[in-house]
Amino acid sequence: MKIAMIGTGYVGLVTGACLAEIGHEVTCVDSIETKVAALRDGKIPIFESGLDEVVARNHADGNLHFTTDLDQAVADNDVVFLAVGTPQASDGRSDLTQIETATKQIAKAANSDKIVVVKSTVPVGTCRRVGRILSKHGHDHSFQVASNPEFLREGAAVKDFMAPDRIVIGSSDKATEGVMREIYVPFEKQNVPIVLTTLETSELIKYSANAFLATKVAFINEMANLCDATGGDVSALSRGIGLDNRIGQAFLKPGPGYGGSCFPKDTLALTILAQEADCPTRIVESVVDSNSFHIRRLGRRIAEFCADSWGEDSHVPLVGRRVAVLGLAFKANTDDIRQAASTVLVPLLIKNGAEVIGYDPEAADAAAEEITFLQTTTDMDEALKGAEAVLVLTEWADIAKIDWAEKKKLLAHPAVIDLRNLYDPEAMAGLGIDYMSLGRPTPH
Repeated sequence: MKIAMIGTGYVGLVTGACLAEIGHEVTCVDSIETKVAALRDGKIPIFESGLDEVVARNHADGNLHFTTDLDQAVADNDVVFLAVGTPQASDGRSDLTQIETATKQIAKAANSDKIVVVKSTVPVGTCRRVGRILSKHGHDHSFQVASNPEFLREGAAVKDFMAPDRIVIGSSDKATEGVMREIYVPFEKQNVPIVLTTLETSELIKYSANAFLATKVAFINEMANLCDATGGDVSALSRGIGLDNRIGQAFLKPGPGYGGSCFPKDTLALTILAQEADCPTRIVESVVDSNSFHIRRLGRRIAEFCADSWGEDSHVPLVGRRVAVLGLAFKANTDDIRQAASTVLVPLLIKNGAEVIGYDPEAADAAAEEITFLQTTTDMDEALKGAEAVLVLTEWADIAKIDWAEKKKLLAHPAVIDLRNLYDPEAMAGLGIDYMSLGRPTPH
């Protein structure tokens, strides 16, 4: 099938490349000429494992094209996917400006009947709104709208697309549903569950899934704090509840709060939508508050831990101190720093007088642009040299495998704040390192 993909951001590029991989001819559209030229040359603007190979292979085979000509792409293809950004507006709602602009362009460019598929994460009612815009601006042709939310984890997006848990399709007529099933027929043959539903339900599924996963993250972080207060061990607690198959072990590892492009934006947007519908989602509202409080609380705990380790005045412990931050992306295997813990905790450290140098193998440049006064490096030893405290924020493989017996020699003071629980507290104590983790007893 011939498909146009409007938008070559994270979702659009991965989806377009993978649709080409399963046998479709895909034209990816972006308004930025330099970006399109780079993609044609095989230069991928995001870090995503395996994506460069998929793009290169299908571009070479003629199944994947890149262009700035939206009108021609719409005219030449039967199905048009919308994968443009829906960023968080200042009031917390999803900004649908890009959706509306692209929809108007599609309507005016259409030379025949089209199916428009909303791939972007959008509030309930957006697909109906897209349909109205298409009808208003595309007088000579008919349009059908489908909802097809993505469930791609950054760092494993290609794998997630090629081996999905489920595929969700929302539509209002059988013909559109049939075309959508044809697009995903390779997965249906593999017995991947296909969820066929209404437009509104499909839109809600995406928000509900992210809200539920965010709830698990916030819950285990609260349990880690409770373990710290009572002497419990969150590692055993997590395993003890996660082995219950009604609960499951995924997303039950404490950390510095959830971040990224989805959970913060989608949970807030869902609460606003629910309030406007006079059906408030009290649990999700509590999750948003809990996550925000958790990150702020960590800022205080870090300062208190450093003061104790250095034997300093607890009111101004960070002034003039060098702190190394290991990991700046919101999670491993991505260069995405949107809503990352580093964008909250590092400014707090700097505001309180610390000299901060951050290490990340992929996100160093993006973090340096985002966080004022942050020094960055892609050399871990450079970050650690002379540091009086080390803050671990991202679970990159090279960070998880650090030989602290060796790296300790680079430090001016052996203090490690591990917000991913990557290291064994007994082993760190045995090395003479002052060690803080989340929800685990720390031997001295």
